[in-house]
Amino acid sequence: MEYHVIDAFTDKLFRGNPAGVCLLNGQLDDAIMQSIAAENNLSETAFLLKHDNGHYGLRWFTPTLEVDLCGHATLASAFVLFDEKEKSSTELTFDTASGELTVTKEGDWICLDFPARPATECPAYPSIEEALDVEPLAVYKSRDLLVFIKDEYTLCGIKPNFALFRQVKIDAGLDSDMHGIIVTAPGIECDFASRFFAPLAGVPEDPVTGSAHCTLIPFWSNRLGKKVMDARQLSSRGGILRCEDCGDRVKISGKAVRYLKGTIEL
Repeated sequence: MEYHVIDAFTDKLFRGNPAGVCLLNGQLDDAIMQSIAAENNLSETAFLLKHDNGHYGLRWFTPTLEVDLCGHATLASAFVLFDEKEKSSTELTFDTASGELTVTKEGDWICLDFPARPATECPAYPSIEEALDVEPLAVYKSRDLLVFIKDEYTLCGIKPNFALFRQVKIDAGLDSDMHGIIVTAPGIECDFASRFFAPLAGVPEDPVTGSAHCTLIPFWSNRLGKKVMDARQLSSRGGILRCEDCGDRVKISGKAVRYLKGTIEL
């Protein structure tokens, strides 16, 4: 099986978010895909299978479970296809658990057309403040929890207590370990900045999280009164995203660079 590791939402090696991309020749058992993702131990491994209609089936696995949406591994998958298999194309369509996703290529930038996931305000449960050791200005919920804090300096200094995240899940009434906690603040050199933590899904801190921006974009668009915004994710690797609020959809753009190409032997 052809296998790639792509650093997404960056144009520099060892930055952004590394994703595994597996190009399938046929159907593969779910348990084997989960085992491959665990063996790779990246935040997500994507599995691609071309359909007769020209679309690609796309699934995403963390080291511990399958997720319903992943931005950086979709960008990484599109990068591999544009570079290797679909060189004459500027648009790809993926069939996924989150519906049909379209990805376009615009120079060095790859643009993801994703569903918006607006959040609604919810109580600032004490367990959230304890888990993050930071005082929220407000807390919102969609698939993930979004914690709004005062500034980028505070955001950079967060050192979560991951042992408390199970209690956050219980308090917030979240029904799946698939969720994470987005922490966001106004940006210094961008419109907004964020970090993303999902220890219950096997990802303590995700370097750059495209799917979190399905919630961040409508939140900040409404707050700033802007449709087009620049964003940064402030993990140790860091990532840069161009964002656009399109109502019930969002556009998330980034660059990517290949780290590895090889073969998985099963």
